Amino acid sequence: MESSMQASRKYELDCQYLNSCFLGNGEGNRQKLVETLTSRDSQELKLIHQTFRALYNQDLHHVLSTIRHNDELANAVYLRMSEPQERDAEIIREALFGRRVNVNTLVEVVSTRSSTELHSIKQAYRFRYNSEIEQDMAHTISATFKEILLTILKSSPKYGGRIDTSMAMCDAKTLYEAMETGNSVDWKTITSLLTQRNTPQIKSILSAYKELYGHEFSKFLKSNKCGKFGTEMRMVIQGIQFPGKFFAKQLRGALQSGGDGREILTRVVITRLEIDVREMSNVFAVKTGWSLGNFVRREFNSAGGDKGYDFAGEFLLGLLRHC
Repeated sequence: MESSMQASRKYELDCQYLNSCFLGNGEGNRQKLVETLTSRDSQELKLIHQTFRALYNQDLHHVLSTIRHNDELANAVYLRMSEPQERDAEIIREALFGRRVNVNTLVEVVSTRSSTELHSIKQAYRFRYNSEIEQDMAHTISATFKEILLTILKSSPKYGGRIDTSMAMCDAKTLYEAMETGNSVDWKTITSLLTQRNTPQIKSILSAYKELYGHEFSKFLKSNKCGKFGTEMRMVIQGIQFPGKFFAKQLRGALQSGGDGREILTRVVITRLEIDVREMSNVFAVKTGWSLGNFVRREFNSAGGDKGYDFAGEFLLGLLRHC
């Protein structure tokens, strides 16, 4: 078992690698840094952050934040070392006010985080940006996605208590009547119900729906009767119900588009590392014939011979190996 003195020395060495790579001339041993940081768990990363401040009188997050947009490895390390709720708050902010509004990223965060997580994300967003996520979304996003995402965000304060299976059965019947019995879909009833339930309870409702009617609620959302609102609602519902499959589908889209998949790969691998990255990787392999590791290699090893991309790719591969 490692002594406290050995652990302290270990974190000091980690900080020396970080300092040599990201401060000064930036010519430190990046390969060694990758090998080291990918073997550290979340608690150890917090201790590294504390040690860095003690050694250099600088905040590591701030150091990384000043260079992350021009350094792929610094960006990956920054995301990995951030607190989850603060990281998600920043991802939402960039999706809203970056070069363009990125609705896919907003759907990704809002639909795949639990009610408890959404509550913490909103607090972090308010503290950091002196603004409310709901207000910023309402002013920035157009069309139906806005209504759907705000519905899920409004449900998030109701995060306590146990799952009520009897209520879930009743709510599933309400969804069915609003969705499948009339000539048109009663979206007002559906969104009102979802607003009043937290995400674990919504998952229970969706399970009850399939148990009662023999198919997923999201399947009917594909019908012509549901239109564009149904298509967009289906994307959010799938993120809530099956996040691992949702992320695999997002990555599959990036793979098939042939575009730049580095941003989504970095974000998804790091944010889901200790949650469902194995499930996501398995689904991705079944659907595409590619391992997630090979997708990382394709995206990061073909970036014009830029070593910064190579090290960022090795960082993601190292995280996948240790998960």
